[in-house]
Amino acid sequence: MPKMKTLKSALKRFRSTESGKFKRKQSNLRHILTKKTSKVKRHLRKKILISKSDNMHVRAFFPYG
Repeated sequence: MPKMKTLKSALKRFRSTESGKFKRKQSNLRHILTKKTSKVKRHLRKKILISKSDNMHVRAFFPYG
């Protein structure tokens, strides 16, 4: 049986934690930044965990991880 492949788009978007959860980058930090305050932009820099309902979907993208 051939090896299962990791979904490369998911590999670029998600990182796994030690406990098996996944973290992702927050949105709204790409453009139209002049109207956003420094506080908002600073808080958007932090990575957050994905929701529990999405966890099984993302796990399916990583067959060996």
